[in-house]
Amino acid sequence: MQSCAATLKRVTIELGGNDPAIVCSDVDVKAIAPKLALSALLNSGQICIAIKRIYIHESIYDELLKELVAEVRKLHVADGMENGAVLGPVQNQLQFERVKELLADIESQKLNLATGSTGVSTLGKGYFITPTIVDNPPDDSRIVVEEPFGPVFPVLKWKDEEEVLRRANDSPMGLGASVWTRNIEQGEKMAKKLKAGTVWINTHLELQPNIPFGGHKQSGVGAEHGVEGIRSYCNTQAVFVTEA
Repeated sequence: MQSCAATLKRVTIELGGNDPAIVCSDVDVKAIAPKLALSALLNSGQICIAIKRIYIHESIYDELLKELVAEVRKLHVADGMENGAVLGPVQNQLQFERVKELLADIESQKLNLATGSTGVSTLGKGYFITPTIVDNPPDDSRIVVEEPFGPVFPVLKWKDEEEVLRRANDSPMGLGASVWTRNIEQGEKMAKKLKAGTVWINTHLELQPNIPFGGHKQSGVGAEHGVEGIRSYCNTQAVFVTEA
């Protein structure tokens, strides 16, 4: 933005996200668990709009957590050239150290792990991190507040709708979010209260070139795709006409 300011060049910026997923009590637990796990861990969590926090209604929390653990353990971590590899390493050393720092904080705070490890991966050479789920950490813990950008995510209990919406919105970022429910009307109602540029219902990560994509708050400026994205390349002109 600073480099563009001198000549008033337009700028569109897509920045980080700490995307929440809110899971309601009426979902089919076995059906959504694989989708949630992959939406959080695809590319080892190194996607700006990947799920970073999962809020699960307390009535299905234990059941869904069990299914998530099973799904995460199925994801084979290995060199991307290896047959059957689903998750690869973290992309660079700087990010690898950043994720290890968060894991060390999880250990120092004595937070519960549903699966995974806060230690060094046993895969050997490479920036590999064991996929890890943190079980119901405090809302002010770093793994909830910060974007890990790695294969680590927290799951948290919720009871009241307004309370979980407040918690989901309690972030300086607002890139994406999702609501998981069989009640589409209720899902749309909740989606409209989420402060994020893109909100999905019963899915996550999906984008289309005809639909605008951008962030709220500190997740970006402007939008890509859709009519809104095209308008960023255009000038607005008003023409006033008075008959002679």
